Amino acid sequence: MPITSQQMLQILPNAGGKAVVFAPALNTAMQHYQVVGPKRAAAFIAQIGHESGQLRYVREICGPTATQRRYEGREDLGNTMPGDGRKYCGRGLIQITGRANYAACGEALGLDLINHPELLELPQHAAMSAAWFWKQKGLNDLADRDQFNTITRRINGGLNGLEDRLALWEKARAVLA
Repeated sequence: MPITSQQMLQILPNAGGKAVVFAPALNTAMQHYQVVGPKRAAAFIAQIGHESGQLRYVREICGPTATQRRYEGREDLGNTMPGDGRKYCGRGLIQITGRANYAACGEALGLDLINHPELLELPQHAAMSAAWFWKQKGLNDLADRDQFNTITRRINGGLNGLEDRLALWEKARAVLA
């Protein structure tokens, strides 16, 4: 069952008009990557809601911050060329980060994200990249088992923003039940 923009606003009230823009793109992406059913959808919407500031940001807030400066030269992200850290900063609703992740995501979505990383800022690609990442990391299975903290770690590398993520998850479960 597709998620409506009204349901999105119940879960992500700060999204405003972005809920109307993103609802169709998210429904397409979620269907494509089997993020279907109330458990999966609630966990997914909660996580992307947190990662994107409730759909307001499809690009990491520019700094460069200390964290962003640490992206430079990180081989685990594939950032091997000077400037990769800034060029391949977090984009999309789940913040795809690093040259290697952009390459893999671009291959999966049929996009040249190495030369055009800004494509992940477009609603349809921001949504599809998030659902692709979700599927790649095995998060559907974790959502089916209510393993929300493990989902958070796989997305974020830790439990940053856990209180907000949990609050969004609780709202999403109530709205999508």
